[in-house]
Amino acid sequence: MMSETKVIVIPDGKICDYIDGKFRNDTPEEYVRQTIEKRLVNEHKYAPEQIAIEYTLQLGSRKPRADIVIFDTNCKKRGQENVRLMIECKKETIDAGNVKEGVEQLKSYMSACPNCEWGMWTNGRQKEVFRKYINAQEQIEFMDYNDIPSADGNLDDVNRPKRISLKNAYEDNLLFVFKTCHNHIHINDGLQKQPAFFELLKVIFCKIEDERNIPAPLEFYTTSEERSNPDGQLTVYKRIAKIFERVKKKQGKIFDPYDEIKLSPRSLAYIVSEIQKYSLLNTNVDIKGKAYEEIVGANLRGDRGEFFTPRNVMKMVVEMINPAIDEKVLDSSCGTGGFLVTAMTHAILQLEKDYADAIGVKKENWDNDTIRIFQDKVSEMAASNYFGFDINPDLVKATKMNMVMNNDGSGNILQANSLLPPYEWSDEFRNKLAEALGIDKNALRNHNTIGYFHVIVTNPPFGSKIPVKDKNVLEQYELAHIWVNDKESGVWIKTQKLQSSVPPEILFIERCTQLLVPGGRMGIVLPDSLLGSPGLGYIREWLIQNHRIVASIDLHADTFQPRNGTQTSVLFLQKKTQEQKDIEEKRGEMSDYNIFMAMVEKIGHDKRGNPIFKRDKEGNEILIPDTEHVSAQQVTREGDKMVSHERKKKVEDDQTPFVPVLFAEWKRQEGIAW
Repeated sequence: MMSETKVIVIPDGKICDYIDGKFRNDTPEEYVRQTIEKRLVNEHKYAPEQIAIEYTLQLGSRKPRADIVIFDTNCKKRGQENVRLMIECKKETIDAGNVKEGVEQLKSYMSACPNCEWGMWTNGRQKEVFRKYINAQEQIEFMDYNDIPSADGNLDDVNRPKRISLKNAYEDNLLFVFKTCHNHIHINDGLQKQPAFFELLKVIFCKIEDERNIPAPLEFYTTSEERSNPDGQLTVYKRIAKIFERVKKKQGKIFDPYDEIKLSPRSLAYIVSEIQKYSLLNTNVDIKGKAYEEIVGANLRGDRGEFFTPRNVMKMVVEMINPAIDEKVLDSSCGTGGFLVTAMTHAILQLEKDYADAIGVKKENWDNDTIRIFQDKVSEMAASNYFGFDINPDLVKATKMNMVMNNDGSGNILQANSLLPPYEWSDEFRNKLAEALGIDKNALRNHNTIGYFHVIVTNPPFGSKIPVKDKNVLEQYELAHIWVNDKESGVWIKTQKLQSSVPPEILFIERCTQLLVPGGRMGIVLPDSLLGSPGLGYIREWLIQNHRIVASIDLHADTFQPRNGTQTSVLFLQKKTQEQKDIEEKRGEMSDYNIFMAMVEKIGHDKRGNPIFKRDKEGNEILIPDTEHVSAQQVTREGDKMVSHERKKKVEDDQTPFVPVLFAEWKRQEGIAW
């Protein structure tokens, strides 16, 4: 519990350095440095006591400070002559070619350290790695390299990683890599942002296919020598193109048979060198999701009221709705697929536990055959039970890729305007949906015959700017009719007259209800105006008539910032069965029941999208021990002494993780089984 945790406060405008625990100014350059420091410890496995921050160098009469230097493990004297690796970190606006602060600055620092063999320059968007050597004329030269070596010094893994040496990405590192690669394509291949994004996704797919190709050796790699010359770059292109041929055969629903990688060999070799060290399959789903969905949102966000749900909100909704292994789950406005990936990850954890219990072997002890059998079960679950619809074909493609990257479940992500009458759905959509549901497509006749899903989690597009006006569409929906309020009884009564136009989120509420089986449940993000405006009381009347309202979670005003300031809530509804409705009608009154209600007053970020961390009563940020990734103890050298520090981290000020815990206890008290 937080009350039992040792805390330290951070003065405003400062951050606590990951390596030495000192407070430093919170600047864009410092953000880059802290990201690199975490990567050095958690990915490259350097011990903190090997690393010095802001190390003073002697260059003639000048005494500049290197951002990060690394010494050998057993180095007792931290003199300049014993520096083995050096890193310079700059803010994004500084270019590698900058005369004063670019790579030439790094090279001059390396030259002043006789035993400094490796150097890296980065601004978070670009990364340059050099290996220093002495040529035949006794002159210093620098060779481009893919990456710095890890603590074990194994250069083979830098050039051609083995499965056992692939690293899981940590915090924002994967997002850094994706952004770096995307910007490289955009700048060097002359592609606009959206085509550049899809070319990057092709390469990501090749990486995933190569990781799945067990037990064959990894083929997704480029050596430093290949990356540095045109012949080598062509070799890399041919090698990756062969992998892409396998991808196209397996992912025919995503890629055209005649599709090809349109990047130059030089760009492709660079991107491969940036991605090859990571395991995209094993990296934590939240880290992958944040990186993927952020870059998708930056490139594919449309103008149809789309604003993508933050991951902490998706996690809260999915944990509360609690999809079971055998339930059919739908996101009717799937966007980038975040809700579906989160829901499937939730079910996979339960499947993993059941499978481990059944075979009597813990997951960490599974062999390759056991892993393959389990992955087949995951793929089968994805193919049978997970569905996504979206009107935007680019987002459909992005969702398929997101599902494949996380769970190998791309089959039921379909492009359609799901608000249309089912008889107007395209033949392709109806055929694919019917096949996946195991029904005759002719069964999908109208809005009364489409209830096949047990769980819906969705954030429909909002907006008065994109109203639905088509009479054929509107007449399917009770909520598209004009309702009048009886002043004596206060009851809203539906008329036979249609409204001239209706915002899409209102229609999506009813369409989602139509898509649910009786007793099915949904978690849906809605603007607060629907739940509070007096003139929209008929919507609330209809909701009460057709559902048990299980829970209402009021979200913070900044939840969807920085792109959208709409005040929203998440409504959890369970569709009434016809029997329940008949009983209530016969009785002449609605059933009485309790509703779980909560307000999320802390969402973890501000209106600009910057993270917000917990603070003490004086307003200073709080630090607690970090025991998640490496030992909580770190050792640094201060003068001639080795000093032990407790590794610390900030705590995001986010209340969403607490809501499902409270809701689970409330459900137990109410006797709600799911």
